[in-house]
Amino acid sequence: MGQQYLLGLDNGGTVTKATLYGTDGTEIAAAGMQVKPILEKVGFVERDMDALWQANATAIRDVLAKAAVNPKDVIGVAVTGHGCGAYFIDAEGRPAANGIISTDTRAKDYVARWNADGTYDALLPLTMQIIWAGQTLPIVAWHKDNRPDVLERADKVLSCKDYIRFCLTGEAYTELTDVSVANGINLNTISYDDAIFHAFGIEAYKRLFAPLRKCTDVCGLVSEKAARETGLAAGTPVAGGLCDVAACCIGTGVTSPDKMCMVAGTWSINEFLSKKPIASKQLFQNALYCMDDYWMILENSMTSASNLEWFVKNLMGHEKHDAEEQGGSVFQTVDAMVSAIAPEDCPVIFLPFLFGTNVNADAKACFLGISGMHTKAHLLRAVYEGVAFSHRTHMENLLRFRERPSGIRISGGAARSRVWVQIFADVFQIPVEVSAGKELGTMGAAMCAGIASGVFDDFLQAVDVFSKVAYTCIPNPETAQIYEDKFRLYSKLSTQLDETWKDWGKIFSK
Repeated sequence: MGQQYLLGLDNGGTVTKATLYGTDGTEIAAAGMQVKPILEKVGFVERDMDALWQANATAIRDVLAKAAVNPKDVIGVAVTGHGCGAYFIDAEGRPAANGIISTDTRAKDYVARWNADGTYDALLPLTMQIIWAGQTLPIVAWHKDNRPDVLERADKVLSCKDYIRFCLTGEAYTELTDVSVANGINLNTISYDDAIFHAFGIEAYKRLFAPLRKCTDVCGLVSEKAARETGLAAGTPVAGGLCDVAACCIGTGVTSPDKMCMVAGTWSINEFLSKKPIASKQLFQNALYCMDDYWMILENSMTSASNLEWFVKNLMGHEKHDAEEQGGSVFQTVDAMVSAIAPEDCPVIFLPFLFGTNVNADAKACFLGISGMHTKAHLLRAVYEGVAFSHRTHMENLLRFRERPSGIRISGGAARSRVWVQIFADVFQIPVEVSAGKELGTMGAAMCAGIASGVFDDFLQAVDVFSKVAYTCIPNPETAQIYEDKFRLYSKLSTQLDETWKDWGKIFSK
């Protein structure tokens, strides 16, 4: 028998990635496509579902061409993607509306009402997480009042990755890790619960939610239609796949509570594994992990590396042009600028709230402490540190429920910068380990495909094959006090501006 392969797909908010792996964990080839979000109304973040599927099909064709492999040697496929959101399909399997991404906030007023009227308190023992606007059930509730035609037209509502799996197979299922982050199931019984749908006022639309499956279940085979569009062989098994927070965690090799996991990308995602869920108002959410014996305990917010992407896009045009002229990357330039400033020489504090916040729904991003002597390098260092401080805020809350870990496994955009990873290690004073794999999401998905197709017995075996640590940043004890002082100042500023943000909203919402 010749070499066999596993294909992992990852669908984030804008980029679709496909990575082909050997069954020995070797990355063979990768490809990617962008699908621009549709931003026609304030708070609405949508995408064309047909364009999303075509991006996946194109990425699959491209990766098969790059690898020059026989499609029949691809023995398993699985998908990961952003959690929550809503992708409605009709009875013919066609999109019933635009897909809705998890950063959509159209349902925010519903969430405020549920927090005030006791709905959240009633649901907490069942779903063990906060309610937020980008979750699937709040989005369905919004449609009931504002776009009932979509719900009447729809046959199913799926997560992003469950929709792509449907396009591959023609079979609709809801995978457990995904629905567990969406306030969608009772985490005590691991099943749908009428009480949850009743609390959200959408009992009539429980019919939209597909049968539940595990991430390693075979959830269909590549259809003849999908085979023609992707180049995959018809009949290839497609596993359930998993939501991105679980995919990145297992991709970094976290299989026990010893190590904590951090994703520093669009979202600041901070998590640890627990043998039992922890229902507490002091936590963002509990969710199911891909390993049956564990729950993920999570603290999340949209306060991570996307802040740097915004800074570079809007304020570093000249540096970007010069870097490209020299055949380099603007992010190498950024690293050099940040490295040139010592932490004690940067009194600027950045609140990384460009796209959301974990402290106050009205808070905005800002630089505090700038004087005439400061340069763009100081601002960039403040961005690096501010993002790390936001992650630390989350992690300190998690550490109220467990002991300090022996290390943190990091993934996401920030993990591509050794300078930034060292700042994380120094801010936390905990070793931070960077995985050798380039695409942790597709890797986690490929592990699911490997288990579903019988290559691996379980995730412990899959992790042993796939997950390697490239390097570890050891915290510098000499920076411990300056970062402790700066973090306390960051924390104070984050909360003491609350009244200012109220006044800000009154002035600028007019």
